[in-house]
Amino acid sequence: MSFAKEIDRKTLLQAARDAAAQAYAPYSRFRVGAALLFADGAMVSGANVENASYGLSLCAETVAVARALADGRRGGMVAVAISGLDADAISPCGRCRQVLAELAGLDGSDPVVLGEGHEGMREWRLSQLLPDAFGPKAIAPGGACE
Repeated sequence: MSFAKEIDRKTLLQAARDAAAQAYAPYSRFRVGAALLFADGAMVSGANVENASYGLSLCAETVAVARALADGRRGGMVAVAISGLDADAISPCGRCRQVLAELAGLDGSDPVVLGEGHEGMREWRLSQLLPDAFGPKAIAPGGACE
C-alpha cells in the first residue's frame, strides 16, 4: 500500500476547511484554506489573505508554505489539501504550484494534492500539476538553496 492511500484525507481536508474559515477575503469573498501534511504527521495550515492592492494578496498555499518554512521545515511534505468554502473543487494556481514545488523539491517529494469544494474532491500528484518543475535541484551547487 502506498503512503498516499494511508493519508487521512478527511482530517487533512477538515484542516483546510478550518483554515478557510479564517481567511481574510473582504474583496473577493473567495475564502480558501490549505493544509500541508508532513511525513512526521505534523500539519501546517494557512488561509488566503487579501489586500486592497490585489497584487499583494497571498494565496492559502503560500501562507501555509511560508509558515512551514518559518517553523524550520525543509521537505517531508507528503500531502496538500486545498478547500474553497464557496467553490467547486479547486487546484492550486500556477504561482502556488511553484511555491509548493519549492518545498517539495527540497527533498524530492511528490506530494498528493487534494482539492475540495461543493462537488466533492479531486486528487492529483504535484508533478501532474507542475510537470518538469523548476526547483532547488535546478540551481547549480553552491546556489541559494544549500
